[in-house]
Amino acid sequence: MEDYTVQSVDKALGLLEALSEFPRGVGITELAARLGLYKSTAHRLLGTMMKRGYVEQNSETGKYKLGFTVADLGMRLLSSIDMRREALPFLHELVDKTGELAHLALLDGRDVVYIEKVDSEGTIRMHSRVGMRVYAHATGLGKAMLAALPEAESRAYVQRYGLSRLTDYTITDAEHLYKELQKIRLVGCAIAKEENEVGICCVASAIRDSRGQVAAACSVSGPCSRMDSAKIQTVVPLVKETAEKISRRLGFKSGAVGTL
Repeated sequence: MEDYTVQSVDKALGLLEALSEFPRGVGITELAARLGLYKSTAHRLLGTMMKRGYVEQNSETGKYKLGFTVADLGMRLLSSIDMRREALPFLHELVDKTGELAHLALLDGRDVVYIEKVDSEGTIRMHSRVGMRVYAHATGLGKAMLAALPEAESRAYVQRYGLSRLTDYTITDAEHLYKELQKIRLVGCAIAKEENEVGICCVASAIRDSRGQVAAACSVSGPCSRMDSAKIQTVVPLVKETAEKISRRLGFKSGAVGTL
């Protein structure tokens, strides 16, 4: 197996791991010696990580310690793990009721990130997999979460990332998307027909956490040949109910921010 190790990244990660052993901080001389690095190299790497918040330096002692960005990443990971555990029984229930596969996803910058997938016996093969990233605006999951954000934030998403096309059905016009998001806010559910993957239709609803913030979204997806208008109408309330159940498990109290 080929070694694709990037030396600078490897050294930076080594510094972070070493810093974790010194909660009160450590001087650069000791840190560099511990890892077998030149002080100049350690100083350069630490400076870069300080700019990103991964490392902090005490202005009086000059010692370095881990920054809050590391804690934030850890909390996000724990949150996603807890969410998967809490959501999984409801996703299985959703699959049993609809006969189609269910997804759980987070919104991360431009993309949705799938963090859980529950297949059904009648599911055709889909490209989705846990850990996969897809443009948010091109998925039911992403549209559900964008609609659940304050309108200014959903518009900022469009301005920052644009609306790239994945299929002939992807929404690429900003005004069209804004109208779609407004409709989703009214009904509490997003519908995507072949916008991400040709032949696949999706129904999704946003999930909120104990603070009322958008935490994730759950969905049902299946071939459009099965997910026709009649079936979508039966699936919509089931997906909304599942999102509400997961939200309550995460501590959300209905009415704290608005209806899901």
